Amino acid sequence: MMTQDDMKALLSSLFPGVTFEEGTEWLTMSVEPGGWSVITQQLRHHEDLLLDYMFCLTCIDWKVHLQMVYHLTSTRFRHNLVIKSKLDANKPAIGTCSHIWKTALFHEREVYEMFGVRFEGHPDLRLLILPDGWEGRNPMRKDYDDPVNMIRL
Repeated sequence: MMTQDDMKALLSSLFPGVTFEEGTEWLTMSVEPGGWSVITQQLRHHEDLLLDYMFCLTCIDWKVHLQMVYHLTSTRFRHNLVIKSKLDANKPAIGTCSHIWKTALFHEREVYEMFGVRFEGHPDLRLLILPDGWEGRNPMRKDYDDPVNMIRL
């Protein structure tokens, strides 16, 4: 099994310019959204990584920006990787990874409706849970105005 240091060295050689968080339980890598589509191919298919299972995809609203967070694991090697990508809060967009990890098909739709993130290249980007008429309202955003509950964050 590859150690976190070995994995960090491999990822740094494959993707110059990525950064890593210190003090995390799982190796956590930050990437620019523009390079995400190229990176996903390598993460999934590189013979020493084989990160073939995405078990979590979510978004965080930090008020000044949004952050995509992906949790991946290799069912063969049993190593984990967390990937974060900072998005512009005014026009959040990142490439889809639904063609690499099928679990992203629904997770990306959920993040699209709840946070307004556009997943470029997604084959079916439409509301998943919310009823018609909620397009663009993004109720999980901190700037969402809820006239019923009147909660201010």
